[in-house]
Amino acid sequence: MPDECGRTFDESLLSGYVDRALVQSEDQRVRIHLEDCATCRSLVEELQALRGVSMSTSFKAPEDLQWSERPRSTASRASFRVGWMLIAIWIVAIAGQVAWSAWQAPLPTAGEVLALAGVLGLVLLFVGVLLDRITASRTDRYKEVDK
Repeated sequence: MPDECGRTFDESLLSGYVDRALVQSEDQRVRIHLEDCATCRSLVEELQALRGVSMSTSFKAPEDLQWSERPRSTASRASFRVGWMLIAIWIVAIAGQVAWSAWQAPLPTAGEVLALAGVLGLVLLFVGVLLDRITASRTDRYKEVDK
């Protein structure tokens, strides 16, 4: 849709032109248009100034504590530990109940087999994630890099 200056392309191409992100045909099309259009030249100059300011602006890097995934307060650490401990106790209790029922019954029921398989699956998933986390923390090449 033509602009009041006669531009026959989308204004986003001007931003792409400033960022040098256009293919050759689009770049040439914008360059030719800019030779004759003071309005678009002014807009490109504003975009270049804005790009220059944004590229030269420095940002304060957050402290490493802000990036940490660990609980920060004493209360959250305690609730985290108690929560995991309760889950572990629950898993052991369910597994013990299923094992006791299987020991007492001549043949385990389908429900018991399903319960045991579910608990065993959760335990194996947890162990797998735990082992991956431990391995990753030991071999992480980027743990000393500022984020």
